[in-house]
Amino acid sequence: QVQLVESGGGLVQAGGSLRLSCAASGRTFNSYTMGWFRQAPGKEREFVAGLSWRGNTRTYADSVKGRFTISRDNGKNTVYLQMNSLKFEDTAVYYCAATLRGYSEYVGEYTHWGQGTQVTVSS
Repeated sequence: QVQLVESGGGLVQAGGSLRLSCAASGRTFNSYTMGWFRQAPGKEREFVAGLSWRGNTRTYADSVKGRFTISRDNGKNTVYLQMNSLKFEDTAVYYCAATLRGYSEYVGEYTHWGQGTQVTVSS
């Protein structure tokens, strides 16, 4: 089992940057595929970025490619999402998620979720 706690959200102006962190408990963190998802008001939760446990598979939603970077530090049991050139449409609650089911971009394949952190981008 792994428990996830996100941090780093906040209010930022368009064009600015934020770095989200997701701290995981549990000794098997480095076995999990990790993902970041987001949910804006009135919309479904959507995939943002994912990183396999080995770090050899890393994908991004088209809407964030070139602006966001996912990384992990297995020694610190932490996964990060560096978000640059933020846009108003990036405003959402961002969730960290983990799965042992293999690499996936689908919400339903992730079995462990954090509580979410709010990111608000002002235009």
